[in-house]
Order: sequence, then C-alpha cells, then structure tokens
Amino acid sequence: MGIREAGCDEAGRGCLAGPVTAAAVILPEGWNHPFLNDSKKLTATRREIVRESIESEAVHWAVGTVSPVEIDDINILQASFLAMHRALDQLQLSPECLLIDGNRFRNYKNLPHHCIVKGDGIYRSIAAASILAKTHRDQYMTTLHSTFTEYNWAQNKGYPTAEHRAAIARYGPCDHHRKSFALLPALLLEI
Repeated sequence: MGIREAGCDEAGRGCLAGPVTAAAVILPEGWNHPFLNDSKKLTATRREIVRESIESEAVHWAVGTVSPVEIDDINILQASFLAMHRALDQLQLSPECLLIDGNRFRNYKNLPHHCIVKGDGIYRSIAAASILAKTHRDQYMTTLHSTFTEYNWAQNKGYPTAEHRAAIARYGPCDHHRKSFALLPALLLEI
C-alpha cells in the first residue's frame, strides 16, 4: 500500500463575488472514473456525475470556504491556502502527504506537500478536489442567486463577466462582493 495522499484544489479565486472554496480528497488506491479530469475541462453535467462518485467512493473528502470579508482582510492568495487548510481540518483520516494544485502553499501541520502546476490535469486526487471545489462553490452561488437575481450568479457564478460588471455598475456591490477586488474597470469608475 502506498502513501496516503490528499489532493487539494480551490475554485473561485478569480471571482468578484462569493467565497473561495477548496476541497481535499483522499481516493482509494487505483480509483478512477472515465470522466475524471480538471473541472474546467468538464461540462457541468459531467462534473456532477463525477462529484457523486467521488463523494460516495472516496476514502475521505471535505470542502472548506473563506468568505469575501475574510478574503478582503487577508488577500486572495492567503484565503486560498486557508480554504485548503479548512478542508484538510475536516478530513477524518489524516493524510501522509499533500498534493497541491498550483505553485505555492502554506505548510499544513508539518505534512510534506508537493505543489504541481496544472496538477488537476495530472493527479487523480487533485482532479477530484477540483471537481468538488467547483461544484460546491457553483451550488452555493446558484443558491445566492435566488436572493440576488440582478447579478445572475446562477449563470456567471460570480466571475467577472461583462454582464456581472454591468450589474455592479447599475446596482452597486452587495455584501457578497469582494471589496478589495477591482469590481469595475477604472474607466467606468471615472464616468
């Protein structure tokens, strides 16, 4: 039996609204799914199919979030690390090694970790974490949409689309927007 690895990835780092969400996943040895891949390369339908398999078949999995207020307070990079730490805190079985998507990470409980750029397309546990982070965050933003329909978060999930920026220009930001982010291009702010 190999080393017990937890894959970690986050979703929502580049959004203007909503939390940054991270997942940590420990997969059974040899586990795979025909659709398993970087979440950005899957349709929403396929992500949900794989999510169900991961959540029912993983050894352990967990999701952690960091709110827009916390993001504004500590910055998005530190918030991404914190979301991963919060996901790892919830695992019922401690991993022996962490596989992190990206090029930086803040040490967690002195566990060895490896940062892998585009790791969600290389390691199954990171791909699984990317799918859980993305689907859980998308689900949350869709829920918020029912109260904040003007921003169309059911569609754009808080990302900086032209439509989302136009809604911010028209209605202003709400409590779920990240105030430390450039919500509108400087040109629009000067008008």
